[in-house]
Amino acid sequence: MNWTDDLQKAENADYAPFFGTLGITAAMIFTAAGAAYGTAKSGTAISSMAVMRPELVMKAVIPVIMAGIIGIYGLVVAIVLTAKVTPSNDGYTLEKGFAHLAAGLTCGLCGLGSGYAIGIVGDAGVRGFSQQPRLFVGMILILIFAEVLGLYGMIVALILGTS
Repeated sequence: MNWTDDLQKAENADYAPFFGTLGITAAMIFTAAGAAYGTAKSGTAISSMAVMRPELVMKAVIPVIMAGIIGIYGLVVAIVLTAKVTPSNDGYTLEKGFAHLAAGLTCGLCGLGSGYAIGIVGDAGVRGFSQQPRLFVGMILILIFAEVLGLYGMIVALILGTS
């Protein structure tokens, strides 16, 4: 047995699918946490705003919807990665496992940051919008810029995951 056999054995390690599965888990957990934070933070602002201005509730729900989309990004990446992770007997290598881990972490952590930003902007934006309705367009633009951070993470994760 020479060193190339040892290298081949290490590349086809039995624990390689663990890292791919860890990437799937990271994508779901972190994006769901970001979506939950964005929903909770924006939702409490909507609830407090609705006491005085109930006619604005439907327009104010937009940050909650945008936070929910972050969770969908994680779900899409998790489904794509789930189709790619196979047993190590079927040729699933450590390289693929680490690529899928990186994909899951990229999507998950971008989603977490995006959800956090949407929550903060949604909270302040909804409260400001209830007092000055002309702030609505500005709030939406800032929310779009916060949302796109999660979208960038999903795009990079899909590129990493399909390798």
